[in-house]
Amino acid sequence: WITYSTPDSNRFSVIYIYNINTKTTKSVTSSWFSSYNPVFSDDGKYLLYVSDREFNPIYSDTEWNHAYTDMSKIYMVMLSKDTPSPFAPENNEVKPDAKAEQPKENNSAKKSDKTDEKPKTELQPIKIDFDGIENRTVEIPGKAGRYFNIYCVDGKVFYNYFSSSSRQPVAMMYDLKKQKETELGESIRFSISANGKKMLVSKNHTYAVIDLPSGKINMEKTIDLSDMKVWVDYHKEWKQIFDESWRQMRDFFYVENMHGVDWKAIHDKYAVLVPHVNHRNDLTYIIGEMVGELSVGHSYVNSGDKPEPERIKTGLLGAKLSKHTSGYFRVDKILNGANWSDALRSPLSEIGVNIKEGDFIISVDGVDLKSVPDIYSTLVNKAGKTVSLVVNSSPQVDGSRKVLVKPIADEAELYYYTWVQNNIQRVNEATNGEVGYIHIPDMGVAGLNEFVKYYYPQLTKKALIIDDRGNGGGNVSPMILERLSREVYRMTMRRGFDQPSTIPSETHYGPKVVLIDQYSASDGDLFPYGFKKLGLGYLIGVRTWGGVVGISGSLPFVDGGDLRKPEFASYSSDTSEWIIEGYGVDPDIEIDNDPYREYMGQDDQLNKAIETIKDLLKDYKPLPKIPQAPDKSK
Repeated sequence: WITYSTPDSNRFSVIYIYNINTKTTKSVTSSWFSSYNPVFSDDGKYLLYVSDREFNPIYSDTEWNHAYTDMSKIYMVMLSKDTPSPFAPENNEVKPDAKAEQPKENNSAKKSDKTDEKPKTELQPIKIDFDGIENRTVEIPGKAGRYFNIYCVDGKVFYNYFSSSSRQPVAMMYDLKKQKETELGESIRFSISANGKKMLVSKNHTYAVIDLPSGKINMEKTIDLSDMKVWVDYHKEWKQIFDESWRQMRDFFYVENMHGVDWKAIHDKYAVLVPHVNHRNDLTYIIGEMVGELSVGHSYVNSGDKPEPERIKTGLLGAKLSKHTSGYFRVDKILNGANWSDALRSPLSEIGVNIKEGDFIISVDGVDLKSVPDIYSTLVNKAGKTVSLVVNSSPQVDGSRKVLVKPIADEAELYYYTWVQNNIQRVNEATNGEVGYIHIPDMGVAGLNEFVKYYYPQLTKKALIIDDRGNGGGNVSPMILERLSREVYRMTMRRGFDQPSTIPSETHYGPKVVLIDQYSASDGDLFPYGFKKLGLGYLIGVRTWGGVVGISGSLPFVDGGDLRKPEFASYSSDTSEWIIEGYGVDPDIEIDNDPYREYMGQDDQLNKAIETIKDLLKDYKPLPKIPQAPDKSK
């Protein structure tokens, strides 16, 4: 018998059992609940699996909405009708004393019956009664969460568990006979040997082989891997990686016709170069050229084994500095971050530093800056460390003062934050505060956070400019589009509150436009497509990148590298035609930014968005006010 799970037509996974002899397949679960990770018990009596059957909604702090997490538990099926449930009620009657009723044994006969042969254990055939099998399911008691890595050995169920509140896996054991769950250890992963006698345990990159535990796992005796060396024939390894990358594309590419390319011929075309590879970067280049023959956007190859020299981080001050004729360095511009957030900390604007734009830095940690051509040479290896600066309002030592600062390792977040804040201010000033501005840098966690951070505080704005330029993609655009496409169908009020509420809650009412450019990519392509398709407003800018054949993770190569395989694609819901890939999404209003004007601080695309949204606001019709209080006395 083989057991597995696969998605049904409703995308909920269903568990099946396949008989190798009869070549027949039977389902064990229905598609009402998603069920997966099936495993047989070692005695063949039970089938255990994980299923999402717990419903405990959590509610958002930003709006009246819900989400379901930690839905799964472990369930167990009695494969045969004759197998009793371990959780069936037992009779507590007192049994007679077995010793008192036992007849005396004939010792001589007992001795003569002894042999030196050990009894042979025979594998018992597994009996499965599929009739009513789903009704023979029981729940293994435990908290709802995420379960994986299940084993059932000698009446004990071993598994890993984690929850949304703690992402570290916990090793657990449930004793079916004692009906008791025991925690074996936190941050532990394990694998049980085929004979069910030993367990390989890993924790914090250390390993140990132990007997099956009944309590807390002891990791005192670990396997010494300090002297483990592996001989690698790189040319053979590179050949295997090349062939594997070709096979992965053959087996997982989103359409079997490989875009009409003779994939075997492409393999042979590039395979002749592999014997000449003498560095991992050479191999990466060849694989990249090979998969490039498919003419698809999301097709990436990442190198594995190659030296990574340690990077010594230079401390940065969150400011634009220039060398003054005096030899000291002038503070031309301070990037005003948000010092309440460590990620947006700007060293020169922190409390107590009191450095202003136009001030001069005289020395760093005692090094006179007249003696160095570049201030950053004095800040090497100073990121995150306390540094002493001597500063003055004029380029001289007299009247200077000493301040302590802690430089940062990267100013990118500060520059991005400053750019967004400047855009918000520009839109606010140009529209008398009537229009909001939101930039979405990607369609992952960071982009979703930026949207939430700036969308909800600006719901009372009459209009919104959503900036999709430079969006690096991801997968959350449907969540954002759902918010933007909500329509108000009811109003609510409460005594003592002048501002009525909309239903759906937290719905923006008013015109919207989206800015796009050639760097709006992947899900950053799909977002403006959906915005336009849903009729939410105009697209302004230039045509987007045009890459929407998506990827679903990777299968790592033996050296730790990987290949991203385009596995799914989007097509039109109206015409059944492929969309966006290789072309992009066209704007409704086309306008490009002149590089020089942009360098000088002018954003023609944003200016056009402001102009367009102001025109749309001329037809703005506000939501109805709270009606007069009813008089029901008559």
